[in-house]
Amino acid sequence: MIGNFTQWILGLHGWAAVAIVFAVPLAESSAFVGFVFPGEIAILLGGVLASQHHVPLAAVAAAAIAGAILGDTIGYAVGRRWGRSLLHGTLGRVIKHRHLDRAERYLARRGGRAVFFGRHTVALRVLIPGMAGMARMPYRTFALYNILGGLVWAIWNTLLGYVAGTGWKHVAALTSSIGLLIVAVLVLGAGLVVAIKAMRRRTDALQAAGQRLAASRPAAWARRRLPRQLGWARRRLDPTTPAGLPLTSALITAALSAWIFAGLSQDVLAREELARLDPQVNAFVLGHRTGWLTTIMEAATWLGSTLVIVPLLAAASVYILRARCDLHAAGYLWAAFGGSVILYEAFKSMVGRARPPAAQMILHAGGYAYPSGHVTQTIAAWGLLAFLLTTGHPPPGGRARSLILATATTVILLVGASRIYLGVHWFTDVLGGYSLGAAWLALILAHRLTRGKTGPGGDLVVAAEEQIDLPDPRGEAGGQPPPTPSVSPP
Repeated sequence: MIGNFTQWILGLHGWAAVAIVFAVPLAESSAFVGFVFPGEIAILLGGVLASQHHVPLAAVAAAAIAGAILGDTIGYAVGRRWGRSLLHGTLGRVIKHRHLDRAERYLARRGGRAVFFGRHTVALRVLIPGMAGMARMPYRTFALYNILGGLVWAIWNTLLGYVAGTGWKHVAALTSSIGLLIVAVLVLGAGLVVAIKAMRRRTDALQAAGQRLAASRPAAWARRRLPRQLGWARRRLDPTTPAGLPLTSALITAALSAWIFAGLSQDVLAREELARLDPQVNAFVLGHRTGWLTTIMEAATWLGSTLVIVPLLAAASVYILRARCDLHAAGYLWAAFGGSVILYEAFKSMVGRARPPAAQMILHAGGYAYPSGHVTQTIAAWGLLAFLLTTGHPPPGGRARSLILATATTVILLVGASRIYLGVHWFTDVLGGYSLGAAWLALILAHRLTRGKTGPGGDLVVAAEEQIDLPDPRGEAGGQPPPTPSVSPP
């Protein structure tokens, strides 16, 4: 049925196709159609029709945005008016009321992010608007994140369908995988938060349970046979020390980014998979250049250039040295930048990929293309700078931290987009720069975490991995206290 409906949409022309692109996202969360036919498929097909000149691209994007925003608004209104009674008649018979109340309180307080990220996966996209209304989330908050999420989601899928053309099925599978990845990250993050809070609330009970487990025969056998391995695993998963769970997370991020970079490099060398999208993305960008956007991209690309990054790091180093007296942090800044330059220059020489034709370039660029040097050094330098500024002592306030992270993220994304727009890099060049820069940044952060954490006054406090052996007050054997040395009277 879905295949027939898809072929029917691809056979439409003009305003009939635009109406379908509007109607499916509209009904997705307001009438739960998304469980049967995801709205992103209809938008992708609208982009495909636009690439075939059967319908204007701007009309498809506008219809998708309007349908997504209006559909979620209807879902919010339904949840606010009838959601509680509907839920009590279905899931309320299985789920305890206190869990429902807790979910409602969370959405009412911090549900904006759930509305935004839930937009990018089918199950959450259908359920979140109604749950937000049921939780009495302030409509201004819901509307803001609903509009932002709808804009990003609709434009992203429209452009993907337009660029992919007849290969839209591969893109549909990719977007589904991205949605599942978002869900996995959200679930993992929520699980870690819940686990850490539970550990803090039930410290005594957890310690007692740990002692009972440690006294069991399998645990005693493991301690005798694998003492170093168990100690290493315990230290790597400890969330209270910099060299514990934070270090493990940084190393996993580095490994994952390096794996992505290796896959992209293989595609570029073999000219397959993602590398096949490069000409289509390039053609799309060439056909949609405008004067005002060119001005913005020409300015944005300088934020990732050496002429801007070097003075920025110099000023940041002076601030860190004067305000925190943290020589190591300043050194890490320059190591992140210098190491990224060495890495991308080495891989450029090994891959030897040519840049797009010079006639398509707005700015002149020489040398090899893969990976993008601007993007690699931008994510390494700006990313580490944001980390150091948001983890200093005393830590910045919530608004300041959000502003720093939002600025760094915007710069990183704009630099990557500008390199493609200005015609100096292919699409996969930018993806390679992101993955290589992220891998190097994660390694720098991992090394920083092994050194320690920033303590009062900004001085680097070295994290002691070694345990200081103290004498057992009960004695080494028999549980008896050690003998008290005799002291002769004066």
